[in-house]
Amino acid sequence: MTMQVRRDRVTLDAVAQEAGVSKATVSKVLNGRPDVAPSTRAHVQAVLETLGYRPTRRPRTEPRPTITVLFNEFATLYSSQVLTGVVGAAQERGVAVVVTNLVDGPSNALTSEWFREIASLGHLGLITVTTELDDGQVDACADAGLGLVVIDPVEVDLQTNESVLSVSATNWSGGLQATEHLLRLGHRRIGFVGGKPASRPAEQRLHGHLAALQRAGLESDPELIDMVGFDYEDGRDGAGRMLDLAEPPTAIVAGCDVSALGVMEASRLRGVRLPEELSIVGFDDTYAAGWASPQLTTVRQPIREMGRAALRELLSAVRGVKLETHHLELSTALVVRDSTAPPR
Repeated sequence: MTMQVRRDRVTLDAVAQEAGVSKATVSKVLNGRPDVAPSTRAHVQAVLETLGYRPTRRPRTEPRPTITVLFNEFATLYSSQVLTGVVGAAQERGVAVVVTNLVDGPSNALTSEWFREIASLGHLGLITVTTELDDGQVDACADAGLGLVVIDPVEVDLQTNESVLSVSATNWSGGLQATEHLLRLGHRRIGFVGGKPASRPAEQRLHGHLAALQRAGLESDPELIDMVGFDYEDGRDGAGRMLDLAEPPTAIVAGCDVSALGVMEASRLRGVRLPEELSIVGFDDTYAAGWASPQLTTVRQPIREMGRAALRELLSAVRGVKLETHHLELSTALVVRDSTAPPR
């Protein structure tokens, strides 16, 4: 006896029960899957027609807006916190995020064709993180119709290229805060292991450090400045060279928390006690600062909020919203822990 089912209430369960097959089999028939026996397919199709089953029509939706986040180097604590901020803000606004990085480092891979390919995928724009861009690449991005926000810009001339939006921290103030803290403790011979010379954030932090020394009436010693990079090895090697001087520093400001860990290792290898014989200040306030032993005094920059702000600025720009500023700087703050103390 054929069961009676109202046409406006026919479901897959009802069709499966009438046909004597599973709901999954009915779904396969509806979707044209090949893994159904011909006799079973014909039987199910007959039941579908008899019962008057009509698939539910889903309303068409517009594709989610998408942005690309480009990292110069992805596997760092800094990068992960930036991405956390970008993704969090994107989820709140229904935006999809695609992440990529320069695998081999050089930014010359960012050709006009690369930008056009990103645009052809329907992406709204691009957020770059500590990635070196030249004017030609900035223009190529604009020509492709992509919005652009740079986080901690490297060599982009921000003062003359208003097509670029930037987000960073108050790096000069952070460098000043770090060195003034050490000066208040009584240190007078202070090293700076600060990152690449081409890096705008590193340059600003160094200038803040030098300004603090000048305010204290101290001359900077070129032997106590090392501008090589932000890696652990850079901090270790730069601090090692300073600690081997006839008159080593009693304190060192590092360009980031990771290089500060390298400074700690250089100290350990030489039997220099922390903070009794050497005080260290980092920069960023990533998880590494709390994991270090002793826990690291550092300059906190709001890394996650920088990511969130970059996403907001990019969406506003591509939607034609007038921005109050093209270059947003978020405040830094000194976080004092156990790695700094008065000199012995």
